[in-house]
Amino acid sequence: MPTILVADDDANIRELVCLFLRNEGFETLEAEDGMEALAVYASTHVDLVVLDIMMPIMDGWTLCKELRRASPDLPLLMLTARGETWEKVKGFELGTDDYLTKPFDPLELTARVKVLLKRYRIEATQTIQFGNVILDRQTYKVKRGTEALTLPLKEFELLYKLAGTPGQVYTREQLIDQIWGINYAGDDRTIDVHIKRLRERFAATTDFRIETVRGLGYRLEVYE
Repeated sequence: MPTILVADDDANIRELVCLFLRNEGFETLEAEDGMEALAVYASTHVDLVVLDIMMPIMDGWTLCKELRRASPDLPLLMLTARGETWEKVKGFELGTDDYLTKPFDPLELTARVKVLLKRYRIEATQTIQFGNVILDRQTYKVKRGTEALTLPLKEFELLYKLAGTPGQVYTREQLIDQIWGINYAGDDRTIDVHIKRLRERFAATTDFRIETVRGLGYRLEVYE
């Protein structure tokens, strides 16, 4: 079973989170600050990290940055008492995959953990299916039902990124860095142009929609 590392300086929160995760069949590890969390991660296999922002010695911001540097693909769920928009943006920019504000519903927490682990498996297989659309990143082929589509490379990468983590918000800066590269010198509004083109290409498709999240960025929502 997957192993989840819970990093939070509040022992009661750690106990509650670990209890619900174990009830869902997960193995759990605990750390009371960011430094301890890094040590646990370095010595033990971890499939996902739940981390708080306000921790002593090393806070969640720094922990998030260090974990992302060590493992670009490690799923990270930020758990915090704060919920301001700028803090969410900062968390996403540092590399967190999802964000949950205290007080939280433990059932929602376990559901988000399961979704993040599923997304990680998608990245490992390089194939994504959402609705009747299939993206194969090994061949860069796109299928919509029985129809084969051809997308320009950047549009494919953008759609693959959004579809691989449905519901997750990406800022323009994140998308530029991850798709165009950190040395890209153009206008970040190029993201808006590519989003517009993707929306036009899939305008007749009702299985998903690329949504604008005002003040944050974009996310893809899948409709069953």
